[in-house]
Amino acid sequence: MAATDFDFAAEHFADEKAPFLSARRVSELLGVTMVELSRLIGVARNTLTAKSGQRKVDQALSPVVRILAMATEMAGNEHRAVIWFKHQPIPGWAGKTAYDLVGEGKADKVLTYLEAVRAGVYA
Repeated sequence: MAATDFDFAAEHFADEKAPFLSARRVSELLGVTMVELSRLIGVARNTLTAKSGQRKVDQALSPVVRILAMATEMAGNEHRAVIWFKHQPIPGWAGKTAYDLVGEGKADKVLTYLEAVRAGVYA
């Protein structure tokens, strides 16, 4: 993760009480319920709030936070990044959005796409 991506993640998604990402903060930014977030990242709803599941949740949230950080950097603000994440179809994916692809376990494909755009490949 680039320094700016890391700073964004630390500033926006760190859990105040533990060295992990906060599922609550991610769900608030995306405007989704914890149940919807659990489906999106493939983690049981109860695991999102269980202390014993923090590492698993952190690992599952990490790609989403990286995507949001990169999209925020490119779009100029969080609000635009979230709109892009949830509503803008990604070229070459049959009208699927980043949200759709993450839900299918293809966050790596979204990150690859964003890296390519950042590098000017699709600009």
